[in-house]
Amino acid sequence: MSVEIWTIVLVGLSFVLYIYIGWQSRVENTKDFFIAGQGIPSIANGAATAADWMSAASFISMAGLISFLGYDGSIYLMGWTGGYVLLALLLAPYLRKFGKYTVPDFVGDRYDSNIARLVAVVAAIFVSLTYVAGQMRGVGIVFSRFLQVDVNTGVIIGMIIVGFFAVLGGMKGITWTQVAQYCVLIFAYLIPAIAIAYKLTGNPIPQLAFTTSDIGDKLNLIQLDLGFKEYTQPFANKSMLDVLFTTIALMVGTAGLPHIIVRFYTVKSVRAARFSAGWALLFIAILYTTAPAVGMFSRYNLITSLHNQTIAEVQKFDWVNKWEKTKLLAFEDKNKDGRLQLNPNKETNEITIDKDIIVLSTPEVANLPSWVIALVAAGGLAAALSTASGLLLVISSSVAHDVYYRIFDSTASEEKRVFVGRVVVGFALVLAGYFGVNPPGFVSEVVAFAFGLAAASFFPVIFLGIFDKRTNSQGAIAGMLTGLIFTIIYIVGVKFAGMTPWFFGVSAEGIGTLGMIINFIVTLVVSHFTPPPSAEIQALVEDLRTPIIEE
Repeated sequence: MSVEIWTIVLVGLSFVLYIYIGWQSRVENTKDFFIAGQGIPSIANGAATAADWMSAASFISMAGLISFLGYDGSIYLMGWTGGYVLLALLLAPYLRKFGKYTVPDFVGDRYDSNIARLVAVVAAIFVSLTYVAGQMRGVGIVFSRFLQVDVNTGVIIGMIIVGFFAVLGGMKGITWTQVAQYCVLIFAYLIPAIAIAYKLTGNPIPQLAFTTSDIGDKLNLIQLDLGFKEYTQPFANKSMLDVLFTTIALMVGTAGLPHIIVRFYTVKSVRAARFSAGWALLFIAILYTTAPAVGMFSRYNLITSLHNQTIAEVQKFDWVNKWEKTKLLAFEDKNKDGRLQLNPNKETNEITIDKDIIVLSTPEVANLPSWVIALVAAGGLAAALSTASGLLLVISSSVAHDVYYRIFDSTASEEKRVFVGRVVVGFALVLAGYFGVNPPGFVSEVVAFAFGLAAASFFPVIFLGIFDKRTNSQGAIAGMLTGLIFTIIYIVGVKFAGMTPWFFGVSAEGIGTLGMIINFIVTLVVSHFTPPPSAEIQALVEDLRTPIIEE
């Protein structure tokens, strides 16, 4: 069968499975809708967390950025995995013990302030919408290539599928759907990685093939011949300071991401939260230790397949013709010598490859069977849709629970609160679709902005809310607003207004670290010069850090 038929079959089967799970998990009460009734087993929650975590950025785009950035692409590996360890050990158990539905709920109750709650809601929506923009771009890319439909049509199809099980099943439906999506995406990532590793090196284990083969040395020589810097050369594309700041922003941003934190509310106890974090780390590590190999092998394959070939030779490849139609792969014989050259100079480079197609195109470039290529498409969709659904629930709960119920109508019935949550999911879907059609950057770049915003807004107030009982609502509000506004202005200025990165050349992806530092300073200073929290709040913080004994 052709790739397109295999794609329709595998994607169709996976979607039927997701919809069935969503239907079977439909809910009517707020506890099930927002936190899955706190009855998810640790290992299942670990798989769901891993799927929620490994978005389109991890599946589709991360290996592509590593492929283009080489050594400097390791910021995504270090930042995203290190950040999860930080979250699991430093914040998650305390937040689970606190027992609220959402991050804004924690902020509002810990700082005893509805204004702080509203600021946290605004920050959660900013972070989640920025993040979901990357997921919708990923959905559009997968559909545009493998189903041969317009990118906009692909985004709309993805919106309908996500909307179905997010509206119907809430967090309970999403959690069990994400367990299935993890299974799909991890097999879809590993099977082509194993095949390519064996084909290039004779070793079927990607991690060992990456570290013990001579492909890295060969790629370094090819890069130098083409005028690029060595693939494994440190700080070739980013300065040391920018690498440091971006890694920290990704780490602390991870620890402040609302859609990941809420996963620790879906288990029975603090102990279960710790175990689910351990399972999630294991499940995440399987993909994250494979990504560097995929990135390096993909770049080697693409260069050897395309560089210095004639246009006629290149267009004999079926995958080239199909990716050209998406406009994510383009060729132009600028020097009119009849051959295509890849080089670092944009003015003379004749091969343009979108970073987001590296993983999706790799099985085709390596001439793997059609069903493997289709499986990768299904995996990419599973990664994007699992995270998008979790983000939509964060937006829904932030508005329906933290604003509508906690501030405006505390007498609202269970049915009314769930109804409001579902309506908000619908509005959020429309916004997500808009950003999918008009994305502000590559998938991983857009997601990195979300991490920067989370680092600059949430991490300081959550950390200080747990470990410093003197921090008060005035400090938290001032810190969140200052950090968030500064980071937004810098990102928008650098990425969209042509502003030069003025802070020692730190990129928009890394500026969240400075936003976090500003937040910490403002929060502590304002808290110091304003009255301390009430005795009840201080006692609450003391109790939060007191260990509990569980059966």
